[in-house]
Amino acid sequence: MPYHWILLFLQPNYDRHNSYIKIIYKNISMYLDPKEKQEIFAKHGKSAKDTGNTEAQIALFTYRIQHLTGHLKANHKDYNTERSLVMLVGKRRSLLDYLMKKDILRYRAIVKELELRK
Repeated sequence: MPYHWILLFLQPNYDRHNSYIKIIYKNISMYLDPKEKQEIFAKHGKSAKDTGNTEAQIALFTYRIQHLTGHLKANHKDYNTERSLVMLVGKRRSLLDYLMKKDILRYRAIVKELELRK
């Protein structure tokens, strides 16, 4: 399982002879690991390897939007995440508009499957 290392804090040591900074790390996992991504692509795309399919991209964006929405409920002053969320919603909207122009039946199916408002 992939992990990221995050820096928790720096603890200075004020010893006269051994002056150094102690770094403490904590092991945390990603919110979207590759297995979950493959499941999303397999469910909404043609296969697990088909990452460019429009429906698969919309489903992935929806998953990320739901994750960021939950994060913003707990951290309402996180404006960088809020901006990222707005950009993701715009990308998903443009993909939905593209799909509506190309094939209205696929558009209606993905909107119904992902329970989007429109």
